[in-house]
Amino acid sequence: MNNYTPILENNYVKLAPLTLSNYHFLLHIAVEEKLVQYSPSDIATAEALRKYVEQALEKESVCLGMPFIIYDKNSKKYAGSTQFMNIDKKNKVLEIGSTWIGREFQGTGLNGQVKGLMLQYAFNGMMFEKVEFRIDERNVRSRKAVEKLGAKLEGILRKNIYLLDGYKRNTCCYGILKEEWC
Repeated sequence: MNNYTPILENNYVKLAPLTLSNYHFLLHIAVEEKLVQYSPSDIATAEALRKYVEQALEKESVCLGMPFIIYDKNSKKYAGSTQFMNIDKKNKVLEIGSTWIGREFQGTGLNGQVKGLMLQYAFNGMMFEKVEFRIDERNVRSRKAVEKLGAKLEGILRKNIYLLDGYKRNTCCYGILKEEWC
């Protein structure tokens, strides 16, 4: 049983620990074409998705990550996944990333609800001082979404990550400080 990743929820969404016993609820979403086109993660097959979950659970086991499965309470359906990543307890900084939600949930406000819950928990539950986001420079939709939350562009890492198609992306680094969120 998972004792590290909490359950976070409000009236719209429930974030529960992503596990090897529930990830199969996401397979029909993970296979959507180009769902993670800006990410280095491969989730497009059952085997790839299982490996993705296993890697997330390895990071969780050493307290460097918390993977979640996203459940949309309005539609009563599983919608995708997200993670707290690169958890740095000493410096009280973590990253919210590896977020992907099915196309039917995009533009519904669900992602904002997910990020709001995660920011609230990071700042008020974990008592962290900064949350970061790393986004492909070309992913304008995701960049606008984190800017809407109050994240500030702190810099761009040039050609730092290879994507599955061999493209080497530029990564925009955003951050929100606790005093900017509260």
